[in-house]
Amino acid sequence: MPKGAKTKAAKSAEDTILELEQRIQELKDDTQQKDASAQIEKLEKERTGLQKEMYSNLTPYEIVKVARHNLRPPFSDHLAGMVDDFIELHGDRNFGDDTAIIAGFGTIGGKKVLIIGQHKGKTTKERIANNFGMPNPEGYRKALQKMKLAEKFKLPIVTIIDTPGANPDIGAEERGQAHAIAINIAEMSKLRTPIICIVIGEGGSGGALGIGVGDKFAILEFAYCSVISPEGCAAILWKSKDHTETAANALHLTAKELLKLKIVDEIIPEPIGAAHNNPKEMTRILKEKIVKYIDELQAVPIDKLIEKRYQKYRKIGSFIGGE
Repeated sequence: MPKGAKTKAAKSAEDTILELEQRIQELKDDTQQKDASAQIEKLEKERTGLQKEMYSNLTPYEIVKVARHNLRPPFSDHLAGMVDDFIELHGDRNFGDDTAIIAGFGTIGGKKVLIIGQHKGKTTKERIANNFGMPNPEGYRKALQKMKLAEKFKLPIVTIIDTPGANPDIGAEERGQAHAIAINIAEMSKLRTPIICIVIGEGGSGGALGIGVGDKFAILEFAYCSVISPEGCAAILWKSKDHTETAANALHLTAKELLKLKIVDEIIPEPIGAAHNNPKEMTRILKEKIVKYIDELQAVPIDKLIEKRYQKYRKIGSFIGGE
């Protein structure tokens, strides 16, 4: 297949899907046309078939683009749709309150939890205010303080990951960005309470790891997790953005690759056409999985849980060497 042909085909399918959706909506809105249900059903089946075909053949870099889709539901949407009685907690008791990380207590399916998530925002104004979901060290310190509070009250911790990475600017480095992430990794590895981590979009490098150590590590079907972005990798290794797709292939960043490498424990399926096509259904699936994970983890004695957590992370990256 010639270079770019696959992308063109994907674009063509996307255009066809949009046209079908417009036609379906027109038929639904047309009060003059009677008995349009059979035609609507036929068009909906055609749309579903195209969506399944398109999303089953995505390249790694196309998956990255889906994970970054501007209509993909952010943490704030899932928070509103699945958490009841949410009480947000603010500040790191040191520098300030980082809005790129939201933390608070609430209930999911009747189960009390501490939920922490990286908040990108939806509008341009929100995204700028939240630094596009790239937390500062005070965000990670805030998260850890709230986790220790959850440990004290024996409440499970749920972290929702969606970040291009931790904020790399000089101010963040001066305030101890790398140290804050390292401390979180160390402390999360021994917290005496169940921890569930789920990547819903981007799982970028240390930005994800800062709230990403737990007993259950899951990822949405069209999310990704990587030590560096494909663009950053291409810039470093090939000194050119022209090699971004090559970098994405080499990084093994897709959910399927991460499961094969035993970095993630489970892939959470997305609705047909990905999460942005049916955000409410995605929230329902996410909520159902979280409740299931909590039940599984709370059934394990805490000492055994911590030992399993330790062994799980010790095994990542292990290999058998030879002469």
